[in-house]
Amino acid sequence: MIDAQGYRANVGIIILNDLGQVFWGRRVGRAGWQFPQGGMNPEESPEQAMFRELREEVGLQPHHVEVLGCTRRWLRYRLPQRYIRRDQQPLCIGQKQRWFVLRLTAAETAFDLAGDATPEFDQWRWIDYWRRPTRSSPSSVASTIRRCGSSRRSWNAQWPSVCRGRRQGEDAVQA
Repeated sequence: MIDAQGYRANVGIIILNDLGQVFWGRRVGRAGWQFPQGGMNPEESPEQAMFRELREEVGLQPHHVEVLGCTRRWLRYRLPQRYIRRDQQPLCIGQKQRWFVLRLTAAETAFDLAGDATPEFDQWRWIDYWRRPTRSSPSSVASTIRRCGSSRRSWNAQWPSVCRGRRQGEDAVQA
């Protein structure tokens, strides 16, 4: 789904365990590690797309997680010129993303990387996102989590619902 400005709508998912570590998945057939993420379908809300991607990429269902937070606005980035496919319409110049922070409430055995017909990841691990970034850890996790409305202190204190404008029992996040 590409908007009128040329940005592809996408959701990203940060899954935390009770130790405050984040899920990090290795792309099938590649050396790269990343968070679960993916494009939105035309009729989906960001929250619906997040739960679909969660199921497709790591095999988790809504009852396996608690939504702790989400970005209030779209985070946009432009593609480098060399990656823009000028022969495709509509022209995509970058992505706009809504990020969700989730807490795993189920056992780790609930993860199923092979549950979808086309797996995205072939390995996963927990990493500490508060340490200085390395080549194998995400550099913008803490920043993204802060944009979702929280900080390390609030994660450690208790697992609050931090999505501004969305508390448990309220309506889903709107596009």
